[in-house]
Amino acid sequence: MTLKLSILDLAPVVRGSSGPQALQNTLELARLADRLGYHRYWVAEHHNMAGVASSSPEILIAAIARETRHLRVGSGGIMLPNHSPLRVAENFRTLEALYPGRIDLGLGRAPGTDRRTALALRRNPQALAADDFPAQVAELQAYAGEGPFPEDRNFQGIQAYPADVALPPLYLLGSSTYGAEMAARLGLPYAFAYHFSPEALIPAMQIYHQAFQPSRVLQRPHAILTVAAICAEDRETAEELALPLDLLRIRLARGISQPFPTVEEAKAYPYTEQEQQIVQLYRKALVLGTPAQVREQLLDLSQMVQASEVMITSNMDRHRARLNSYRLIAEAFSLTAQA
Repeated sequence: MTLKLSILDLAPVVRGSSGPQALQNTLELARLADRLGYHRYWVAEHHNMAGVASSSPEILIAAIARETRHLRVGSGGIMLPNHSPLRVAENFRTLEALYPGRIDLGLGRAPGTDRRTALALRRNPQALAADDFPAQVAELQAYAGEGPFPEDRNFQGIQAYPADVALPPLYLLGSSTYGAEMAARLGLPYAFAYHFSPEALIPAMQIYHQAFQPSRVLQRPHAILTVAAICAEDRETAEELALPLDLLRIRLARGISQPFPTVEEAKAYPYTEQEQQIVQLYRKALVLGTPAQVREQLLDLSQMVQASEVMITSNMDRHRARLNSYRLIAEAFSLTAQA
């Protein structure tokens, strides 16, 4: 089986740059990925983060799909607890109508932000405490005609228009065993965020494959492994390009919202011993090196967890280096360039 390669993008806003430039960089990367032969291009939903411009994935998906011809384009993911399932169904049916056969609907359970911002999004303190995700997914599937509405939601007869368009394929995202169990039970594709939660990779993927129940939409498990990777012509350059990720991890752990750091910022930062331990934890999950080294690591990881697809996320402070990283990885895997 040929390993499919895809891209997860957060539209990083680098120190000294801007949100509009980050979005233009995303469109340029998507056009390149389309030509290189990547399989799909997903954008993440995050809020109140100075270093992330992908707070409205539906809008960005439409722009990317318009700029490309071959890629599947979707959400990695829509953080469903932040939204009404009806509104999500309407948005993605509209996208499917505009770009038929090319849209994916990846769904996440986390808020994609801090608790206070989640409250600003949801407007209901009770919604923050309740784990309503399974019922929300069931409601979304009901709008697609793939099951009944939950018993406590009397929405029968309500349509998500345009009703004569299929809802795009659903994918469940996760960074723990929770999402793996749910995806297996529902017979849905599952994407695991290895770059975010490396310690949960093995148990989550084992549960997904062992507990998978065939469904109308999927007969066999389809596991996507999301990996942070940085590729360059030589390892020394790749190591330098990875330095901002170290500082980013510390800021995320401290709840600090700032633009994506530069190599120079990361070099100047005085890491404490505790911070160095945090960096080392995530460094173990970072795929880094020359094209041959990156290829070997991605193949080993995918085979270890039976992933049929690897979704690469590469955040760097230098846009040209980021484009080059994806180009080198495509060449290492001999992806088929598209006309």
